[in-house]
Amino acid sequence: MTERRPRKDAARNRAAVLAAADTLFASCASPDEVTMADVAAAAGVGKGTLFRAFGDRTGLIRALYAARLEPLRAAVEEGPAPLGPGTAPAERVPALLDAVLCFKLDHRHLAVALERDGGDSPYDAEHYERWHALLRDLLDGVPGLTDSDFTAHALLAATRADLVEYLAGAKGEPREQLRLRLRAFTARVLGGGAA
Repeated sequence: MTERRPRKDAARNRAAVLAAADTLFASCASPDEVTMADVAAAAGVGKGTLFRAFGDRTGLIRALYAARLEPLRAAVEEGPAPLGPGTAPAERVPALLDAVLCFKLDHRHLAVALERDGGDSPYDAEHYERWHALLRDLLDGVPGLTDSDFTAHALLAATRADLVEYLAGAKGEPREQLRLRLRAFTARVLGGGAA
């Protein structure tokens, strides 16, 4: 059975909705300000179209987040070193955390909205499970590290959207300073295992 392709206007509407939502979330003071009605109006579609395509506000945020995250996911799954497969954990773990931090810095509005709308806990989000599993598996290859599961959680906590927003937004900490601090923290956590 062949997979049904979406109609051209449905694909166009989806792209318009994602672009409108991205713009609205990026320009608002708080993610809570953006409503489905705002997104529908900005995209030039009816609210019914929006709800049929994404289900609810959280579904829209998740779809937008996944679309923006796709290049990073591809780099991690298929790309060259230091993010791609086959890279030694001592090099790949810091590179992966740096990429996640940079993604959240570039998409703070969206990351904060997802963490706020994602349910009871950001740790229940599908993307979190994926990052955690990847880090845990990489950390299993670090000599001397005894608890890769907890260590993966602890390292990912340093890239939480609310922390990134607080440090970069409220405290005004420069991007490169945050990246250096994360790299130093990662090296301390991994002991001598990370350069």
